[in-house]
Amino acid sequence: MRVVVLGKGLMLANIILGVIDAGAEIAGVFRYEQTCTPALKLLFEDFFKPAPEVTLIKKLKLKQIRMKSANSEYFQRLMVTMNVDLIIVGTWKECITPQTYNIPTIATVNVHPSLLPKYRGPNPYMQTILHGEEFSGISIHLMNDKFDSGAILKQEKIRIFENDTSKELRERTVRKARELVTEFINDLNEKILTPVNQDEKYSTYFPNISGEEMMLDFTIQTSDEISRTIRALHPFLPCYITYKDDFFTVDPYNFKIVGTTKQYPPNIVIEKDFATRSITVVCKDLKAIRFSNLKLYKKKNTKQYIKKYVDVIR
Repeated sequence: MRVVVLGKGLMLANIILGVIDAGAEIAGVFRYEQTCTPALKLLFEDFFKPAPEVTLIKKLKLKQIRMKSANSEYFQRLMVTMNVDLIIVGTWKECITPQTYNIPTIATVNVHPSLLPKYRGPNPYMQTILHGEEFSGISIHLMNDKFDSGAILKQEKIRIFENDTSKELRERTVRKARELVTEFINDLNEKILTPVNQDEKYSTYFPNISGEEMMLDFTIQTSDEISRTIRALHPFLPCYITYKDDFFTVDPYNFKIVGTTKQYPPNIVIEKDFATRSITVVCKDLKAIRFSNLKLYKKKNTKQYIKKYVDVIR
């Protein structure tokens, strides 16, 4: 079986490994960066600070496809010339057209990191944590002319743990993607797979966040909402606490909900510790969160800043 893999980042790397584990031939790899990054810049980045998937591609001596679109006539001609059996896509912003996804002799499939039809869209890791889900998942589905909406071929749940950030969830998800891709290819060789249409009444779609979520607001957010926001945005974006027109960067692994303080209103700092660079703030639900290892954005001495400027109510 001749397979071409399209994708980006850790998902791309694990799909490649899943194809190899199944004993299939990788005829080519098309990285999404080829479609949106100037050639010289990409060449420089790949040489001086290669991403893990680039290192893997070079180590395995895989053929890279260097084009500007998976919908281009050049790419379509190449797929026909290469007699490709299967195209596997993972993390790809371009909506692939029927003229492309109908070329392989078997199918073109997408590997999406959610339990479809829920959480269609560009970043399910972030959205499932933001919405307090207990489970996420991985879905392999047929490509059609709408994002993440084709019939499902294989699917598996992935638990979201209490302290997960998007980083940990993504790491577990892409490892499971590797296993599922291997199972999928083996199933293609050994038995008939029955596509299951997605039930549109359960479908949800979330676009990229606006960026306003980076600024934590204790007057309108509960302690649970703030916790989910911090964990969801890491490692994609930092979160900030504002004070006197300055910004503290929150450490996503050093904060804790410490209890209820009904005697204080929201957005009040009730405790500080400059040895650990920490402050404790009351949230909308009157629960307090202690933030440790804070870093003052664009200021050198965070510890002295907290000691000098942060109001404390005891």
